[in-house]
Amino acid sequence: MADKPRIDKVTGTPTVGHEWDGIEELDTPMPRWWLYTLYATILFSIGYMILYPAWPLLNSATRGVLSWSSRGDYERDVAAEKQRQAPVREALSRIPIERLDGDSRLMQAAVEGGRAAFKVHCVQCHGAGAAGSKGYPNLNDDDWLWGGDIKAIHQTLVAGIRHPDNDETRTSIMPAFGRDAILKYEEVDDVVSFVRVIAKLDRTSGAARRGAVLFAANCAACHGAGGEGDRTFGAPRLTDAIWLYGGDRDSLTATVANSRRGVMPAWGTRLDPVTLKMLAAYVHSLGGGEAYIAEAPAEAAATLDGNR
Repeated sequence: MADKPRIDKVTGTPTVGHEWDGIEELDTPMPRWWLYTLYATILFSIGYMILYPAWPLLNSATRGVLSWSSRGDYERDVAAEKQRQAPVREALSRIPIERLDGDSRLMQAAVEGGRAAFKVHCVQCHGAGAAGSKGYPNLNDDDWLWGGDIKAIHQTLVAGIRHPDNDETRTSIMPAFGRDAILKYEEVDDVVSFVRVIAKLDRTSGAARRGAVLFAANCAACHGAGGEGDRTFGAPRLTDAIWLYGGDRDSLTATVANSRRGVMPAWGTRLDPVTLKMLAAYVHSLGGGEAYIAEAPAEAAATLDGNR
C-alpha cells in the first residue's frame, strides 16, 4: 500500500511526495474560478469549431454551420460601398471630363476618389505626395509636357506615354545626338552649355554661343527658338529650373547624347472610365492644374478664317 502523502503542518496542504534538499512541493489545488474559466474556454472552442471554419482540409477548411468567412465579409463590405458610391459614379460617367470642374460637389467627390486611386496605382513612380523623382514627373508644379488642363491630363492617363500597342499613346522621340553621331561630342557639350545659359544656370561663353547655332539647327524645331518648349511634341521647357532627369551638366549631357524615352502605362486598358476621370481630377487639383479652354468648332474656325 502506497504511503499517504505527508500533510504540510504550516498550510495543512498535502505534498506531492517530491523533495529536493529538504524542499517539498505542495499539492495546492487550482482555484475554482481558474478551473471554471478553463472549462468555459473548452466549451467555447467546441462551439466555435461547430459554427465557424476551423479544421483545415486539403484545399480548404470546414465551412461551419454559419458558413461565415472573412472573404465573404469583405465582399459584402465592398458591395455595400459600391452601392453607396453608385449615384456619384453614375454622375461622373455621364459628365464630360472638361465640364467636371463646373460642378463643385461632383469635382470634390472625384478628387477624393482619385486620391485613393492614386495611392494604389501611381505612388510607385510619382511618390506619395506626387512630387516625383528623377525620370518621374512632379505633378505638383505647373510644368506640363503634354498639357495641364483636366482634359489633357485625362488623355495622358488614358493613352499613356510611349506605351506599346496603343495607337493613341503620347509619343515624342528625341534623337540621341551623340550616340547616333548626329553631333560630335564636343558639339553636344556646346549645346549643353547653351541650354544651361538659357536656363540661367551659367553665364554666356564661347561654347554657349557655338551651342546656340547648333540648338537652332537641331533642337529649336521641337523645343522652340528660345527653349520655351512645345506641348504638341511633348518637348519640355528648357528655360526654367524644372528638370525631369536633372539640370546639372552631366545629366544634360547624357540627355542630349543618348536621349530619354520614359514610358508611362496606358491606364485606359487597366482602369474603368470613372476611375480615370477621378485620377485626372485629383492630379489637376494638386496645384499645377490649368483651366480648360474649349477648342473652337471646325465650322466656327472656318468662318473666322474666311473673315480675315
